This record gives sequence, structure tokens and C-alpha cells, in this order.
Amino acid sequence: MRKNVIFSALALAFLLAIPAGLHAQSSDAQLLAQARKALNKSAFKNVQVSVQNGTVVLSGTVSYYSEKVQAEKKVKTADGSAEIENNITVAGPEISDQQLASKLTREIESSRIGYGTTAFNAISVRVHNGVVLLGGSAYDPVDASTAYNIAANTRGVKDVINHITIDPTSPMDDRIRLAEFRAIYGFPELNRYALNPIKPIRIVVQNGHVTLEGVVDSASDKQIAGIRANTVPGVFSVTNDLQVAGQEH
Repeated sequence: MRKNVIFSALALAFLLAIPAGLHAQSSDAQLLAQARKALNKSAFKNVQVSVQNGTVVLSGTVSYYSEKVQAEKKVKTADGSAEIENNITVAGPEISDQQLASKLTREIESSRIGYGTTAFNAISVRVHNGVVLLGGSAYDPVDASTAYNIAANTRGVKDVINHITIDPTSPMDDRIRLAEFRAIYGFPELNRYALNPIKPIRIVVQNGHVTLEGVVDSASDKQIAGIRANTVPGVFSVTNDLQVAGQEH
């Protein structure tokens, strides 16, 4: 028994005598090996990994912003305790902010066609120096994540800031949405907008409050849409933010 106690004491003394830097080097080497293994994919062939005092530093380039995010997630999954400094640059073609915003707006507007929620999404897109800012609101988390994924997987996008809000889940709001859709798109003077798959008049409903967004052809159409929206029972308020095509916003 005494021998075991002496041995344990000696082992502890030996461990305490090891320089702290040696422990750190061993830990850094392990982190480096784990990170390199996690990023052993063709998408990350131009990504470099280093470890400094327990922090995994990612650098190099990827083709899409989504790959930059994925690289960090993979390293984090390999070791949940690792600190990560993500310095990866998104390479790819230089596209003007205006072109990028137009492309993303078109794709996001049409992304949920066929799922019944298109008319109830009002997601905005702004681009500055390749950085995409997503705003506005989405009917549900699927619509919001679809918009984010489109932006994150588009060439030329350097970063994505996601400020999309998700409408509250409410049976009352769902009833109002359907009633608003019928009141607006079913009205003879506005019926032609229903033929457009992207549903240019967007109907946002949050806790009984309705906001109309999107673009119509004339001031008259905007006025009629607002009047029709106010005919739906149970609505607390209607805000008409429709834009008229060709007019300054």
C-alpha cells in the first residue's frame, strides 16, 4: 500500500515537472490533426490550417461563402472545445453589387413557388462590396433558410448577414392571410397579378396586423390593393408599403 502511495506521488511530481509549453504543444498538435482531417474535402483544398495556443486558425480561399461557414462548423464538430479564428477568404468572380442584388432578389422571390407561401414572404436584399444583407420577413423558418442558402451558395457573395424575421405562428394570422389573398388577388382589377408566379403583391401578417409589400404597375393598383386589404374581418391594421414600378423608392 505504501509503495503505491509513493509511486503515485512520484508520478504526480513528474507530471508537474513537465513544462506547461509541452502540454500546449501536444494539445495544439492534436487540434491540428483533427482540423486537417475534418477539412479533408475537395471544397477545402485551398484552406490552410494552423494552431496557436489552442486556437485553430483557418486561412486560404473557398469558392462560396457557404463553404467558409461549413469549414468552421466541421472543425468545431471535430472538437467542440476548440477556439476558431476564421480568416478564410471567399474567392470567385467580381460581380457588381447591383447585379448581385438583382440576381439574388429574382432567385429568392421565386424560390418557394409551388409551396403556397410565396405571397406571404417579403424578404429584402441589399449588397455592399459583395456582403449581402437579408432583411424583411418570412412566413416560416424554411422560407427564411431557403433565402439564406441561396445567398450563401451564390458566386460573388463574400459574406451573408441574416436579419430575416420569421412571422409568428398563429391560426388567426393564417386565416387572415388566406382571406387577404382572396380579397386582393381575386379582385377583377388586380386579378392579373395572380397570373404572375412570383406573386408581386406580398402580404405580411403578424399578430393580426397586415403589411402590403412588393411592386404594382400603377398608383391606382396600389390604392385598390390597400382598400381590398382593409375589407378583411379581424384585421387590426393595414400598412400599404407597395411600390409603383418606375417611381423612386
